[in-house]
Amino acid sequence: MTNDVARGDTAAADNARIPGRTGRLFGVGLGPGDPELVTVKAARLIGAADVVAYHAARHGRSNARAIAEGYLRAGQIEEALIYPVTTGTTDHPGGYQGAIDDFYAESAARLAAHLDAGRDVVVLAEGDPFFYGSYMHMHKRLAGRYEATVVPGVTSVSAASAVLGRPLMERDEVLTVLPGTLEPKELAARLAATDSAAVMKLGRTFEGVRDALEQAGRLDDAWYVERATTTRERSAPLREVDPATVPYFSLALLPSPAATAFSAERGTDGPGVTGGGLDVLSSPVPAEPATGLVSLQDAGATAVSGIDAGDERRTGGVTVVGLGPGARHWLTPEAQEALAAADDLVGYGPYVDRVPPNPRQRRHPSDNRVEAERAAFALDLAKRGRRVAVVSSGDPGVFAMAAAVLEVAEDPQWRDVPIRVLPGLTAAQAVASRAGAPLGHDFCILSLSDRLKPWSVIESRLRAAATADLVVAVYNPASKTRREQLVRALELLRAHRGPATPVVVGRDVGGREESVRITTLSALDPNSVDMRCLLIIGSSQTRAVTRGDGTTAVFTPRHYPG
Repeated sequence: MTNDVARGDTAAADNARIPGRTGRLFGVGLGPGDPELVTVKAARLIGAADVVAYHAARHGRSNARAIAEGYLRAGQIEEALIYPVTTGTTDHPGGYQGAIDDFYAESAARLAAHLDAGRDVVVLAEGDPFFYGSYMHMHKRLAGRYEATVVPGVTSVSAASAVLGRPLMERDEVLTVLPGTLEPKELAARLAATDSAAVMKLGRTFEGVRDALEQAGRLDDAWYVERATTTRERSAPLREVDPATVPYFSLALLPSPAATAFSAERGTDGPGVTGGGLDVLSSPVPAEPATGLVSLQDAGATAVSGIDAGDERRTGGVTVVGLGPGARHWLTPEAQEALAAADDLVGYGPYVDRVPPNPRQRRHPSDNRVEAERAAFALDLAKRGRRVAVVSSGDPGVFAMAAAVLEVAEDPQWRDVPIRVLPGLTAAQAVASRAGAPLGHDFCILSLSDRLKPWSVIESRLRAAATADLVVAVYNPASKTRREQLVRALELLRAHRGPATPVVVGRDVGGREESVRITTLSALDPNSVDMRCLLIIGSSQTRAVTRGDGTTAVFTPRHYPG
């Protein structure tokens, strides 16, 4: 099935949208992992939805979204509901359950904001939404207030049975589905009293489940299936499985006794052990003008940002987020989590534009030369209970907004505003990776911008770096109005480095116009460099070598001549 089928409903859905009506909630089952096991109805609803929500662990990857990716369409709003804790510890005063309860309440509130705005919301669920599914927690909190529809999906138990080629039950046999989190003694009693069984939620519980099967006298009949119907599928007799290799996305299966007996009579041993898999199924306001950062104190919080009076009772905070060099796959899971949870996005306009739009969030783009004002604006929002993400390209602590926020926050009025800084992949790292390993030994990072420091300071630092034979990563090498600085910097470096010193010129690395050139210190033309470039100038030891495929790799050896 193609996305065209799903997209056919989009126009109809838009035309049917009535001003003032609330949106509809859909819990959509995706099946165990194979995208071709998504039902026709599920695919249609996914493609027609205004908002697509999905749960994910803190690493930011979502199995549900990966399954549904082929059915998504451009322009949809995505809400990543990222668990604050899965198997780890938490400092939440209510412990694990308190953290999870708060997470479900917050996630439901985020979806409710879309539903109240008349947007239809699809919550993706691996397998079946009501079969150990995370969607049920949204359903319990939202179905009483909004029209809610649940679309069933193929369960992991059905998928595992199909992978094994063994029926679950026949005639009047009884199938019992059990969580592996039960105490082994209780689990053994239940396994001994049933015909067929599926035991979910393995992973760390696997050894206890295996002990329970042995106590119940059922271990020889038990099968293990992992990530069924995916390319990582695996199945084997359960007694042969190494506990250290068992992920959460797996289950134990006791197939139909009648089918097992029939197989024994025919002398078959069931399926071979093949690679394969199973996914266990549990689990707003228009943007501010680009130059319009208005102090909340001057203009009034409600007039400027639409803050509700109730927000003052919430605990707000500022999270300074590094977006990385440009490509989405270079954005860290931690940064994704912060962006998904934010009420407000604050930053330089082009950086704010890199975050997919979400009408639930308020966006406040501004000019690149108002860092202090931007920081004060974000701190004001947070002081009034808003969760604010201040976005920077690359790493926010490298020539970016983290220092600006912390500097402005020294003012006593913002002393109690929580501030977090989340790292990002820096431009120097990105450019270096494209060229090889030019930062393989000692290096320094310098900015040639003299807007916030005098040229004399830049020149003295360049001279020190050149004298110390450090590799130099040069940020902000030139702009439309700053051309002479790079010329003078190259003159200084050429006085200390040989003409054949390798130079890497990376432009828009991670972006749509990415280019990487490898040249030499003598051949580098300053006119070929602009503000979107980063330069890496080698040390006396940096080498440029031609590889077997004809490409050039630049690296600085880890050792230095004695």
